[in-house]
Amino acid sequence: MLILNAHEVKMALPMAELIGGMKQAYASLSEGRAQVPLRTRLSIPPHDAMSIFMPAYVQTDETEALAVKVVSLFPNNPARGLSFIQAAVIVFEADTGRAIALLEGSSLTALRTGAGSGAAIDILARPDSRTVAIFGAGAQGRTQLEAACTIRQIVKARVYDSDFDRAKTFAKELAGQGRIPQDLTAATTTQEAVMDADIICTATTSTTPVFSDSDIKPGVHISAIGSYTPEMQEVPARTIKRAKVVVDSRSAVLAESGDLIQPIQSGMITESHVFAELGEIILGKKPSRESSDEVTFFKSVGVAVQDAMAAQLAMKNSLQNNLGTEIPF
Repeated sequence: MLILNAHEVKMALPMAELIGGMKQAYASLSEGRAQVPLRTRLSIPPHDAMSIFMPAYVQTDETEALAVKVVSLFPNNPARGLSFIQAAVIVFEADTGRAIALLEGSSLTALRTGAGSGAAIDILARPDSRTVAIFGAGAQGRTQLEAACTIRQIVKARVYDSDFDRAKTFAKELAGQGRIPQDLTAATTTQEAVMDADIICTATTSTTPVFSDSDIKPGVHISAIGSYTPEMQEVPARTIKRAKVVVDSRSAVLAESGDLIQPIQSGMITESHVFAELGEIILGKKPSRESSDEVTFFKSVGVAVQDAMAAQLAMKNSLQNNLGTEIPF
């Protein structure tokens, strides 16, 4: 069995290549070439925590992937010096079922989530997008920024976090890294963050919208990845009502994300307001952006096909670059 730690997972998943893998994953999902049951949630009340079990089988023209991710969300961990998200991915040989790899899952989750947004940005954001606003200065916010800067020529970025010191640290550490611009600063207000932003990425645990609809400009693209329960909401319902809404998985988003569940329950929109799954656009079944002023909104709750494809890519690259540790199993 191949074991990959967090550092090795990052080395094995370069963002540009991973974005391509996510496009394949979304296309397979929308084409019916993936088996992805809704995730199983296990509540852990004494710790106000939750473990989520996400199995998937994915088939593409080039490969097939079979994996299970277990991701646990423990909100009290940061106070103990531990990450909020704990996760592991077990990879199985698709034609035999043999367990062949164990990957550190938190880094894989952050990377594949960023790459999923990168795929959406590539397909939905204006080609001339140059500025990006990031909400949430955690691990997910970092990969959202990396993906946006990988897929567009970003020259200015702003990050907003409820903890301003955290946002300042984020900006100091990432400014000028790779394709991330040197002009990366911490915003003191949400209005400052989205001012003139061509792309907005939200990666928070908020239960109320993190910016105002009146502050965003025409033609903006929004990727929202933080609202993964019906109670959580990052994006104003008014924004969603006037946007072209694209999702990773209709069934998953309509079952889990407050960003869409809440405006549906209030009667502001109906389920038919979801224009397409991203995979349908990748496959050419639905059009992408249709005007420079159109507001596009990508909602992702994360689907297990992303984990399976990311793990498959990580294994391929680790074997080519001598990453990881092999143990008998």
